[in-house]
Amino acid sequence: MAKLTRQQANALLLDGVHLDVQDGAAVHGLLERQFEAAVRHRTAELTTLAEQLTPLLDAMEARRQQRVSLVRALFGPEGGMDQFFATLEAGARAQAQAAWQELETIVTACKQATTRNASLLAEQYSVMQRVLHGEEAIYAPR
Repeated sequence: MAKLTRQQANALLLDGVHLDVQDGAAVHGLLERQFEAAVRHRTAELTTLAEQLTPLLDAMEARRQQRVSLVRALFGPEGGMDQFFATLEAGARAQAQAAWQELETIVTACKQATTRNASLLAEQYSVMQRVLHGEEAIYAPR
């Protein structure tokens, strides 16, 4: 990465958070659609949704890595977003912290939706395996 001014680094950090809020909301919407498609066993839709999720998640991960690099460049290896927020003027700080909080809320919702979807898909897989291959030791004493 080329040498940036503090102002450019600040702009990248703030823009990245706002883009992550936007993309995170889109990811959450796709995860909700993924759940509905899984419930209804719509495999073609699941494939399409996975193709839509991948670039969004890749972009968010790239911005996260950039954010970590920028904050560490500005504040050292132990630097964090709280230190970054502290350098902003009051109005900008409040907006940035609100966006950061919104991002944290969206990420938590996405993690919960991902866990829910994975559990559903794993259960469906397990049921299909039992249907196709029968129960293990179906007549074994319990």
